[in-house]
Amino acid sequence: MSETAITLWSDANYFSPYVMSVYVALQEKGLPFTLKTIDLDRGEHQQAGWQGYHLTRRVPVLEIDGFELSESSAITEYLEECFAPPEYERIYPHDRQKRARARQIQAWIRSDLMPIREERPTDIIFGAAKGAPLSEKARKSAEKLFAQASHLLAHGHQNLFGEWSIADADLALMLNRLVMNGDPVPEQLAEYAAFQWQRSSIQRYVALSAKREG
Repeated sequence: MSETAITLWSDANYFSPYVMSVYVALQEKGLPFTLKTIDLDRGEHQQAGWQGYHLTRRVPVLEIDGFELSESSAITEYLEECFAPPEYERIYPHDRQKRARARQIQAWIRSDLMPIREERPTDIIFGAAKGAPLSEKARKSAEKLFAQASHLLAHGHQNLFGEWSIADADLALMLNRLVMNGDPVPEQLAEYAAFQWQRSSIQRYVALSAKREG
């Protein structure tokens, strides 16, 4: 599938954590792709002419040779199947149980911790914004995040599973919602997030939003 035409649709600001997850996956796989944007603030995603309109009307949308797919974790799993190891780099753990755990972590981050996502939006990460002090509800959500992440990283390694996976990028972003706002975060978790954030595939995505700001 080396000649496959791939297009990734992003929000115009490059603030979406879910676009980042897919972007990082494509970079890690070494796949060439075209990056296009749609302006969510202007409601362009609600216009019927856009490829993602009949899916979820949200980004990311990945188009591969006419096949369109939305929802970031579905996209990254599809990429792992289509561009499988050993020919392409692995983005999910080799071990079946660890692979399932990585998908669990992705699903949890996307479906839980809503108070953090509401009070620490990603413009804090990609746009240098600052949020007000956390509400009691958000503090409890942060405590849950810290407890779960500490348990997952109790082995003391720099990656969740002893090898990098896309779940590391997703978890680091969730932690960085708090770290980059200056909220108190356990040292081990802050160090983990900082280590993951230096990965070249993530820094390439960060550069997109920085270029837009510039």
